[in-house]
Amino acid sequence: MSEVLLQAEHINKAFSGVPALEDVQFDLRSGEVHALLGENGAGKSTLMKIISGVYTRDSGEIVIGGEKITHDLSPQSAQSMGVGIIHQELNLCPHLTVAENIFLNREFAHTFGVLNEKKQNEAAKMYLDQLNLDIDPATPTNKLPVSKQQMVEICKTLSMNANIVIMDEPTSALTEKEIEDLFSVIAVLKKKGKGVIYISHRLEELSRIVDRVTILRDGRYVKTLEFIKTSLPEIISLMVGRTLNEKFPRIELPRGEKVLEVKNLSSSYGVGVKDVSFTLYKGEILAFAGLMGAGRTETMRAISGADKMRRGELLLNGKPVKIKSPKDAISMGLFCAPEDRKRDGLCVRMTLAENITLPSLDSISKFGVILKKLEGEKSQKMITSLRIKTPGVNQYVRNLSGGNQQKVVVGKWLMRNAQVVIFDEPTRGIDVASKIEIYNIINDLKRSGIGVMFVSSELPEVLGMSDRIIVMCNGKITKELFTKDTNQEEILHYATQY
Repeated sequence: MSEVLLQAEHINKAFSGVPALEDVQFDLRSGEVHALLGENGAGKSTLMKIISGVYTRDSGEIVIGGEKITHDLSPQSAQSMGVGIIHQELNLCPHLTVAENIFLNREFAHTFGVLNEKKQNEAAKMYLDQLNLDIDPATPTNKLPVSKQQMVEICKTLSMNANIVIMDEPTSALTEKEIEDLFSVIAVLKKKGKGVIYISHRLEELSRIVDRVTILRDGRYVKTLEFIKTSLPEIISLMVGRTLNEKFPRIELPRGEKVLEVKNLSSSYGVGVKDVSFTLYKGEILAFAGLMGAGRTETMRAISGADKMRRGELLLNGKPVKIKSPKDAISMGLFCAPEDRKRDGLCVRMTLAENITLPSLDSISKFGVILKKLEGEKSQKMITSLRIKTPGVNQYVRNLSGGNQQKVVVGKWLMRNAQVVIFDEPTRGIDVASKIEIYNIINDLKRSGIGVMFVSSELPEVLGMSDRIIVMCNGKITKELFTKDTNQEEILHYATQY
């Protein structure tokens, strides 16, 4: 049997008296990929943060490399014992270069302590090359798209030469090509005898890399299985405690009148978009498909006022409108749940109540003063409706799991009267059951006659939930398709038509 690199038993952790982990166990062997699975809020990230020293355990036993840990781990001490972690949320310093981020706190220095920038950049380039990344190590990290920042995060952990590599949703923002490169690196790590703990909600990935799976539910250990001896339906059932019969709960409704017309829209943000024109109808779900850098997010940002339109025209209910800022869009009933929820969609240092009611302060205020009781009541109603797992309305958003944070983003817009709602990657990084809850929210908007647009990089999701599909490539629309008449192959064909 392979060497046991990590053994965790009877792990308990609570936040503000609310249990996050109860009597949880986990182990990792050398040369294996061990997947840790569960719904959002199941305790996966909490357990990994304890092992990597970000959180301290309340009780329980941890053995790393045969050494029993009798003290509280810190990130530095865990790293010194060979533990490296790629966090779900990006953990980079945006103002520093790629090389400076990779070797943060481990800088290359000359004899007298002066930074050896050349040598550091050369070393960073070596790790970037492992992932086939054509990135200049001297590039400021904030100049890179989210997918490339995620790869820099991965390089940072690989550079630590850790024996235990924790990957928390490493592919959530990656393209298919980047995922293939990452899987190749994982194969090399296995051959070197490293152990990889892999957390992902993309269950279809597991068959390609995973040896064993451990499942948590509601902060408790459920079961450990050899992956080859199980099936995805069994794994999903163990994760959620029930069988999910409908992966995409799509509903068919007659579409209504035109609600939004976009004519010849162009913007210069990011990859830029050029002469984009389409129509959205009431009670319709319009998906935007394409490869990374196709211009989908840029289109949504221009429509919602986050970026300036260079030219083009928007018509809402047949009337021309000028949207110069998100405030303009919100006042007209056009709302956007952005791709990067942590950076653009939430105030993570504020409470759930404050986040949910932020766009609707006029409805909970009197004479300019927020009525805290009303704020709490309206927030609690939304928390209950969306099944957000939290101790209460005063919990800080930064303490929620990724899936529950996404529900908060959605919930704050549901408090207002919407005409058009835009979702940019609404289910990225959330579990199967939470995805279905988001799909049901989208269906509720559809039933209410609201026009829904959503961007997704998952083609099964695009085909499973939309009525029509706009395919984009290189900032332009290459095809408009009716979902019932198309398939993944046709979408990919038009997604690569420059």
